[in-house]
Amino acid sequence: MSETDFKPYISPSESPSELTFRALLLGSLLGILFAASSVYLVLKVGITVSASIPVAVLSVTLFKFIGKWLGKPATILENNIVQTTGSAGESIAFGVGVTMPTLLLMGVDMELVRVLLVALLGGLLGVLMMIPLRESLIVKEHGKLMYPEGTACADVLIVGEQGGTNARTVFIGLIVGGLYKFIQGGLKVFREIVYQELPFFKGGSVGAEITPELLGVGYIIGPKVSGVMMAGGILSYLVLIPAITIFGEGLGIPMFPATKIIRGMTPNEVRSAYVLYIGAGAVATGGMISLVRSMPTIVSAFRRAFTSFRSRGASAASSGTVPRTERDLPLYIVLGGCAALVLAIWIAPVLNINLVSALLVLLFGFFFTTVSSRITGEIGSSSNPISGMTVATLLITCLLFLAAGWTSVGYRTMAITTAAIVCVAVSCAGTVSQDLKTGYLVGATPKYQQIAIKVGVITSALII
Repeated sequence: MSETDFKPYISPSESPSELTFRALLLGSLLGILFAASSVYLVLKVGITVSASIPVAVLSVTLFKFIGKWLGKPATILENNIVQTTGSAGESIAFGVGVTMPTLLLMGVDMELVRVLLVALLGGLLGVLMMIPLRESLIVKEHGKLMYPEGTACADVLIVGEQGGTNARTVFIGLIVGGLYKFIQGGLKVFREIVYQELPFFKGGSVGAEITPELLGVGYIIGPKVSGVMMAGGILSYLVLIPAITIFGEGLGIPMFPATKIIRGMTPNEVRSAYVLYIGAGAVATGGMISLVRSMPTIVSAFRRAFTSFRSRGASAASSGTVPRTERDLPLYIVLGGCAALVLAIWIAPVLNINLVSALLVLLFGFFFTTVSSRITGEIGSSSNPISGMTVATLLITCLLFLAAGWTSVGYRTMAITTAAIVCVAVSCAGTVSQDLKTGYLVGATPKYQQIAIKVGVITSALII
């Protein structure tokens, strides 16, 4: 369907209730709930799943009860504000969870204020950088970039508006998952991890983690992505680790970066010492390839965004109004906000970031936000290679620091913090893309969504 043929569910000429206090409050509370669960999930398995759809389902159901009590049912646009606000927690949790624990591994204190500022500044930066891209990627590319989670979330809201959905399945999942976890982790009836080294295959091993959270993640991301992840595990534990064990067993001294000789190492120790770095390099290469392939889109997207802002400004001046569904936060707020955030990143003492690193945050955030939004539109948030973009940011930052002679522990911490802020921004930008797609389909006001997700970023960052 082309842009000209598309008709949103709510017409631009209609103005139902949208950015209300109750929608922001419920969205913030649900965002905090999903932020907490996402932090646990990302620390345990390294991935999260989009919170927009379950938040939308819960919003529709809870507002039905609240509406009966208050005598005023919620509109579909209020439910959209709830899911927009609530989606921020999951995206920030991923960015923080995959980067900040590195400081602990380096022996640096992971201070509360540092984590708060990384989550808050990175999240707000991701929201602001996505605003100029809405017209190009969400509207102009409608029908080409599907944004699967955003489209599915719009379907949930529309069906809920028509009275055909409830949260029964979500609540059943919560109860079953909680009971399973209690029996497994609390009562210790059976083990979470089943692992066995293969005596007939030197260095080979098989294992599985049979937990409800992994079952849920696998169901949501689907068989294709799950199969790719499974293939990575097979490559690691049945190919690379045995190969390193077999070819390295004759070494009489440890091979860097390990401190033990290879023939005395378990498969998991070989993985941590060698295969982990192979995987990081593969992820970084994938992120760089994605960046190169998306470069034409990056250039054209920002060119069209600035042209669109100028043309809409001229149109507003001549006609006196802009349709509700085309109103974004003004460009001066976007540019001024980005400048203010970079300044805050630079001057915040706890972050210990110099001007060069602050500008690198802006530069990498600028590029990878566009890459993140486009990839999210093609394959969804759960398959977005944010970690690859983060590793690429870290590698390039470290190379620049090395060239400048900045090699002390303080500069290593600075590099990690730089990559962490970019990671949060990129993660948040992918989520904002899905939210704006949902809003585009249901006929929401983009400006109100952009305000709502900022509220979600602030409230979620406070508890991450």
